Amino acid sequence: MTVADLIGSLKDNPYFGAGFGLVGVGAGVAVLRRGLQLGTVLFRRHYTTTLEVPSRDKSYQWLLQWITARAARNTQHISVETTYTQEEDGGRVLTKFDFLPGPGVHIFRYKNNWIRVERSREQQGMDFSIGAPMETVTLSCIGRDKMIYHEMLEEARKLALQKTEGKTVIYTAMGSEWRPFGYPRRRRPLDSVVLDQGVGERILSDVQEFIQNPQWYIDRGIPYRRGYLLYGPPGCGKSSFITALAGELEYSICILNLSERGLADDRLNHLLNVAPQQTIILLEDVDAAFVSREDSPKTAAAFEGLNRVTFSGLLNTIDGVASSEARILFMTTNHINRLDPALIRPGRVDIKEYIGHVTEYQLVRLFRRFYPNESASRAAQFAKAAIGQGVPISAATVQGMFLMFKSNPDDLFRNLHLLAPTSPLRGQATHQAPFHEAGHEAAAAI
Repeated sequence: MTVADLIGSLKDNPYFGAGFGLVGVGAGVAVLRRGLQLGTVLFRRHYTTTLEVPSRDKSYQWLLQWITARAARNTQHISVETTYTQEEDGGRVLTKFDFLPGPGVHIFRYKNNWIRVERSREQQGMDFSIGAPMETVTLSCIGRDKMIYHEMLEEARKLALQKTEGKTVIYTAMGSEWRPFGYPRRRRPLDSVVLDQGVGERILSDVQEFIQNPQWYIDRGIPYRRGYLLYGPPGCGKSSFITALAGELEYSICILNLSERGLADDRLNHLLNVAPQQTIILLEDVDAAFVSREDSPKTAAAFEGLNRVTFSGLLNTIDGVASSEARILFMTTNHINRLDPALIRPGRVDIKEYIGHVTEYQLVRLFRRFYPNESASRAAQFAKAAIGQGVPISAATVQGMFLMFKSNPDDLFRNLHLLAPTSPLRGQATHQAPFHEAGHEAAAAI
């Protein structure tokens, strides 16, 4: 019997013509649709593997960048992410536009597997730390091998690390997590920060010994963490040295402002426990947040209400029961006498180093670095002449002088009076004819 004969017989059937047949067809279609839905659910449950990556997870941006770069190159539904990168020679900052898979469904092939990617945004949820809706990326593939996702995430992680290779990433606290601040910075050479003789070498040696010997701490039951305090006048290289040290160690820096509004004890403890691996925690100008309990009540009152972090909360965060391990903590201050002795006792601060005004040793090295074609004797003459001004000089002041006369060291010698902050001639630079070797001794006597 042909299909035409079957349809003709149905037309002649009185029950079908009365509507019972249409009801039966409708019921059959409904059963078939329900069966397909159940079959799809059972197939997904037993024969596919699904991975959900929420936007609050650290691998979320890695995965989107990897999908764009290595997989879904041909997708036409995209969203843009604007980033900034610095040229390799440390020059200007360039704007870069990254196109990521937009909200919706995308299909790509990975290692002979078809992967379905669905990027969805929550209508109600909001990530207040970045001011954007909460999102989820769901990946699905046929099979029960979860290792395919592990390999995918590992490739995404390595691709993200390649973008920051050779650079120092600065993190700041946003909400309850750390977020990169600005663009990755070119690593600063450690020898570009000239401290007094032996200071930088001692700190570097101690940090390297700490990093290389975790088992020594474990065997002796000592918490595996190290604290450093750099103190001294402003502009003498404390923060610059920490930045250069991070570059030397190939570490990143997490900057935490204790005076930030909304920072409480529990959030402070959480942030130090979830800091990215291989980072230096930096608390700058810690004296601005807390004063010594031995100070007068009048002085202490000036600092009340700055934040919700308590002094005891900070102490417990640094070396309390719930404090994190495998951590390197640096604190800086311009006024060590304002710090409570409990904050800087051994166990919380293991190494204290004074970073003071430049010495003759530093002046010689700074001069040779900025003027590599000048003789060692002339560098020594500059150092003696600068010290002869009779006033303490910060490294920032010396560097400012070098930048002012970077193309003519002769003018530098003639304007050494600018190093004296109380000099009536300060700010009045003198430019004369080139200064020759015969005048070196006269310049050194200034």
